[in-house]
Amino acid sequence: MFPARARAARLSAAVGGAAALLTAATGCGGLIPGTNGEVSADINVTSTMVKEGEPLPETYTCEGEGVSPPLQWSGLPEDAESLAVVVDDPSSTTVHWVLYGLDPQLAEIRQNSVPQPGRTGRNSEGAAEYAPPCPRESHGHAVRFTVYALNGEIDLGDDAPLQDSLEAIAQRTIARGTLTATGE
Repeated sequence: MFPARARAARLSAAVGGAAALLTAATGCGGLIPGTNGEVSADINVTSTMVKEGEPLPETYTCEGEGVSPPLQWSGLPEDAESLAVVVDDPSSTTVHWVLYGLDPQLAEIRQNSVPQPGRTGRNSEGAAEYAPPCPRESHGHAVRFTVYALNGEIDLGDDAPLQDSLEAIAQRTIARGTLTATGE
């Protein structure tokens, strides 16, 4: 029983650390390491299926098909060398999806896909995939889709640990944009 508690405590600490890094990466708490100031929020993130401030459609939750939604964006800085996408619940320590190594010429992600080139890091559950939010567990929470413009490539392969990928994204972020749906 004690080893199970120890593993749970380590996971909780890792997720908590990752959430702190994510907070830094989103600009909600200060400056990004490795930048000379605040990160601009000039990227416009939209979706044909997810609307700002409205409930996440069931298809993209654990109660539906559990697939990732389509996302589109515009307004990337000209000096973006790579892109990353993080889907999280900003009021908890849950990260649902981490993508990086995306081509800055890319303007969208299609439903239930990972563009190539592109790599998937681990989420809060430890899996390198989209982990659909569960509305009953997320009541009153939100699901945030953030696109990051990066000043270089992230030197991580697929299946990178959550903390490593979030830290690498935070260190290279030059601009970001978000689309937030409710978890109701």
